[in-house]
Order: sequence, then structure tokens, then C-alpha cells
Amino acid sequence: MPEAAMPSQESPLQITGLDPAGDPEQQTAVDKALTLLMSLAEQQREIGVSELARRTQLTKSTAFRLLGILHRNKVVERVGSNYRIGTHLFDIGSRAYAATALLQECLLPYLADLYELTHETVHLAVLHDTEIVYVDKIHGHRAARSPAKVGARMPAYCTGVGKALLAFDHDAAELAISQGLFRRTEYTLTDPALFRGELRRIRQSGIAYDRQEAAPGLACVAVPIMGSLGRPVAALSVAGADHRFDPSSFAPALRRVAYDAARALAAARARASIRAHAPEGAPQAFIRP
Repeated sequence: MPEAAMPSQESPLQITGLDPAGDPEQQTAVDKALTLLMSLAEQQREIGVSELARRTQLTKSTAFRLLGILHRNKVVERVGSNYRIGTHLFDIGSRAYAATALLQECLLPYLADLYELTHETVHLAVLHDTEIVYVDKIHGHRAARSPAKVGARMPAYCTGVGKALLAFDHDAAELAISQGLFRRTEYTLTDPALFRGELRRIRQSGIAYDRQEAAPGLACVAVPIMGSLGRPVAALSVAGADHRFDPSSFAPALRRVAYDAARALAAARARASIRAHAPEGAPQAFIRP
């Protein structure tokens, strides 16, 4: 089967399906506003109206009008004559991932434990459709260069945490394959048969590896954190520069931390469930399991 070619550049506009090269006449006002927002997010700096209009292929008057609406709703902020993403948008995004709040709060100590055991870059991630979302990250002074940032998304098929989660989610794995296993580096698995074989090995061993598959020079080892129904709820990973990093040496520490993290998360969810069903005004002793 021919290898899928990776797009030369992947921007937030492409990830979300908003095509800046599309015909502006076919876009609704909402499409255009979202394109402006994604362009701002892509740059991570203040941008003027003229540059935004050029980048999004909107007229300057349209961009100015839509930015005024977004500013009025506190989704973007003005800095002089330039614009940047507003903090209100962060609040909205945080609510979208409210379900991960308990997970992040409960598992952060175990991510810290993993860092203390390894002194390498460690990640906590969850699966969202066929992508992984990085929920938290801890690194030290010798952090390897990595595309993984808190809140960022990556294709699950080429990352350690992603493969650790896809291995136990057949539907998501097959969807990822159907969407195309694009080559990000020379080491990325792009053949569906080989990829399915990799997932089988991960299910058997409980350990996933990324050997420069997501980014050149970056190696990673990951494990799933299993939930009460035998399905993973998140994944932990340890990453480092390939030239000095032996991923397999960190597998035992990852297994121990993931086991402890799974038990802690199950207990936290049980407590949350009891509180949710406790009579109003019940004493703390009543709702404590």
C-alpha cells in the first residue's frame, strides 16, 4: 500500500478544517470569525488587522468588523492597534475540558512522582477522537525539543501516549487508520498492517514506544492508566533526546506509577460520585467512603 504523505505544514487552521485558502465567498460570518481566531492562536502574538486580513484572505473591512464583534464579546483583546486571543476564550476552552479537571487534579502528584524517578520530560495525556490532548507536562533543565505542549493536540498514531490509548480503543484505532497514517518522520509507521501489529504488541505488554515517530530526535515510552471498566482513561509518558535516552529503562517506573495513579483516580471518582448523590446538607462523615 502506498505511504501517505504528510502535509508539508500543519497549522491550527488545517487541524480544525478551516481552510484559509478556501473561497471567502463560500464562508459564513462564523467561518470567517473562527478563521481569524485560529490565525491569532497560530501566531501566539499580537497581530494587526492588515496582517490578519492577508493571512485569512479576508478583506480588511471584514476582518476589522469581525474583530470588533469578537472584542466586544471578550474573545479577543486589543493591544494598541493589534489583537490577541482573549482570556475569555481560555475560560470557554477550560469548560470544554471540565471532565479532565478531576483527572488532572488527581494525577498531577503521580506525574510529579514520575519526574522525580526519571528526571526526564513527563506527560499526561488523554485521547480525543483520533488525537491526543496533553493535559499536563513536567520537564527539567535538559528537556528534549518536543511538539508536546499543555493543551496541544497531536495525532495519536505517532505518539507513545496515543498508541498506548489506541491499543485499547479499537474503534478509535480503526478511525485513525482510515483517516491516513501520514509520515511525520522517516520512522513513522504508515502501513496499516504494521500499525495494527504494533497495537497488538502494546496490548500484550502494556507498554508503548515512540522511536522518533512524532518528531526527529525524540524518543518516548508510555503506559495507559486503566479505568474501572478495563479501558484506559489517560496515559503517562517519559520522553527524552534519542541520542542519550533508552526508553525501555523507564518502563518499570512507568508501570508502578500508572498502577498507583489508576487506584487513586478510581478512589477519587468514587468519592465524587458519593458526594453527588449525598443528601443536601449531609455531614462530611456521611459522604466519606
